Amino acid sequence: MGKLVLIRHGQSVWNLKNVFTGWVDVPLSPKGIEEAIQAGKKLETIAFDMIFTSVQIRALETAMIAIVQNQKSKTPIVIHEDGKMKDWAKIYSQKMQEESIPVYQDWHLNERYYGELQGLNKDDTIKEYGEEQVHIWRRSYDVCPPKGECLEDTANRTIPFFEERILSQLKKGKNIMVSAHGNSLRSIVMFIEKLNQEEVLSLEIPTGQPIIYNFADDSLTRE
Repeated sequence: MGKLVLIRHGQSVWNLKNVFTGWVDVPLSPKGIEEAIQAGKKLETIAFDMIFTSVQIRALETAMIAIVQNQKSKTPIVIHEDGKMKDWAKIYSQKMQEESIPVYQDWHLNERYYGELQGLNKDDTIKEYGEEQVHIWRRSYDVCPPKGECLEDTANRTIPFFEERILSQLKKGKNIMVSAHGNSLRSIVMFIEKLNQEEVLSLEIPTGQPIIYNFADDSLTRE
């Protein structure tokens, strides 16, 4: 039986400043770092086989900080799948290879692209466009912010990736951590728990709080 752990990254600097972030690559805040530490302590007894994150630093930071709290003492190592880093980051020790956890970064797990809202303060945006319009942009399933993605667009990239790269490994009994973002994880939870479009709109993924599923009999069940 494999385990799947989903973690929304800890609070970022722009979460703290109440700014639309999307694909802008900002780091964790001090609170976000502490959230990642506490998440890792909750997961310290799980022997993870692999980790998947978005390509955004806040998700990678969260995964790395969380996993070094683990009692299994394996080293998380980012796997580079192309370019010179693929060749020059090779591990030549079989012992160290066995004591490592591969960490795969992929843009399909990135946060929802907020388009022209990125970098704007959320309260200022409400003042300019109205609370109802901003709510529609943020919470509707199929309405995009200006030149951005809606949740449906995000699901169209996260779910195929989840099925191909992550679910396939769970079927082999692997324990997997996924560190990503509020909207990319909402779409994955929607798929796992078979939520409809209305149900997913009220789904909240808090920062730094692991969601744990057990995989057995070809299905995932939340703990």
